Amino acid sequence: MTALPFLDSATGPVLLALLVVATFVSEDLTCLGAGALIAAGRVDWFAGVAACFVGITLGDAGVWLVGRAAGSRTWVKRRLPEPRLAELTDWLGRHAGAAAFVSRFLPGTRVPLLLAAGVTRRGGSRYLLWAFVAALVWVPLVVLSVALFGTTVPRWVLLAGACGALVAQRVLSRLATRTGRAQLQASVSRLWRWEFWPAWVFYLPLVPWYFALGVRYRSFTVWTAANPGIPAGGVVGESKSDILAKLPPERIVPTLLVPAGTHADRIRTLREAIGHGWAFPLVLKPDAGQRGAGVKKVSDAVEAEKYLLANPGPIVAQPFHAGPFEAGVFYYRVPGESVGHVFSITDKVFPVVVGDGHSTLAHLIWSHPRYRMQAATFLTRHAADADRVIAAGERFPLALAGNHCQGTLFRDGAHLITPELEAAFDAVAKQFEGFWIGRFDVRYADPNEFRAGRGFAIVELNGATSESTNLYDPSWSLWRAYRTLFRQWELLFRIGAANRALGHAPIRVRELFRVIRSHYRDRAVTALAD
Repeated sequence: MTALPFLDSATGPVLLALLVVATFVSEDLTCLGAGALIAAGRVDWFAGVAACFVGITLGDAGVWLVGRAAGSRTWVKRRLPEPRLAELTDWLGRHAGAAAFVSRFLPGTRVPLLLAAGVTRRGGSRYLLWAFVAALVWVPLVVLSVALFGTTVPRWVLLAGACGALVAQRVLSRLATRTGRAQLQASVSRLWRWEFWPAWVFYLPLVPWYFALGVRYRSFTVWTAANPGIPAGGVVGESKSDILAKLPPERIVPTLLVPAGTHADRIRTLREAIGHGWAFPLVLKPDAGQRGAGVKKVSDAVEAEKYLLANPGPIVAQPFHAGPFEAGVFYYRVPGESVGHVFSITDKVFPVVVGDGHSTLAHLIWSHPRYRMQAATFLTRHAADADRVIAAGERFPLALAGNHCQGTLFRDGAHLITPELEAAFDAVAKQFEGFWIGRFDVRYADPNEFRAGRGFAIVELNGATSESTNLYDPSWSLWRAYRTLFRQWELLFRIGAANRALGHAPIRVRELFRVIRSHYRDRAVTALAD
């Protein structure tokens, strides 16, 4: 008797055909049945394995085709906008093999991934091929284990073996090349170089602290009242141009909002600004961007037009501030107190490689112990120059945006804090009614002038969810970074609670999730910046 009774009376080609069809009903039971038939001598081992493999691959291809057909449907396009689809395509392109193997051994994941691969127009077929390879490994293991031992190998053993084989293959292939060894070093060192951890991993310890603060201040969203002058306190999606308009004009980099509209109207708005004294280069970025996403330095009108075409939403334009220094100044003032404080300063160091006359840009990046950690970002940004040999002594800048995720090094800038600097930022902040806590991103030319509270220009101001980014200083211990993060959030809750007592209502939990979901669902900008 097999696990599928209708196989018991069949023989020859009919039996093999039934095995193929039976995989559409249950792959696991069919493989178990095939193993029992092989053990009983009713079917050749190769034919039994081949029949199960053919049925499973046909089933995978069918699910993939369903996804491909559904991808052109209007209801799918509404739920999966182009930016989300691009992210999915990129993820499958980078992880197709690993995802296919893990999903084959992990119940409940294969069908969704096959459907997703079908929906994507690029890279989906690559995932399907990897799914076939995973089936080629999985089917013989299951069928032959039953045929030889009378029982199937536990799924967790199969998963562990497949993952081990996949990891071994990837490690050995990387050891064969210099670039591969650098990639391996970067992957391994990421385990203890916490500044490069995914945000969701780094922020996990904040979760219990967040709930403790919520209980203490009798609200899990009271912090959204910390800045009544910014929508939802500055959670996400707030307008950069609206915020800058509330600051003293002499302290900010001149800023122009190019609203959504026809391409001709947007070009006309930008040209009018240029006609009133602005000059290239300009910096263009989304009015509601985050983590430096979409920041672009344009050198002429042609580049500006291309950017506007690629980014149809509201755009902020600013003349490029030569700096060369940039800092993030985290400021706070508790309602009822007359004087505000600089909580921290982040000294930003922009990544630069220096050519040696014989190494390509890609080799210089992979050879650098820090830059290899974000090599994918740098090489995507500078794909046209990746294979160019950088001349001896030539300095090649790798990033313009002052964001850690875009490649900039963050160092603690406590040495820049002086009473004069604190007073200068306190005076600026007090002119923005309804602002109590957040981070000023500034450019300046002279560190001594900056310490004296002079000679800086505000590029943007971020609200409640801005970070005290000095915590990413690689010289800091992880414990010190978390102490800073926890103290920052305690201040945020305390200021929000003080404003609540003054009559400013925080938003509700449901509204908070709606704001976050709406921003990430509707944004149509590439995460990569200059």
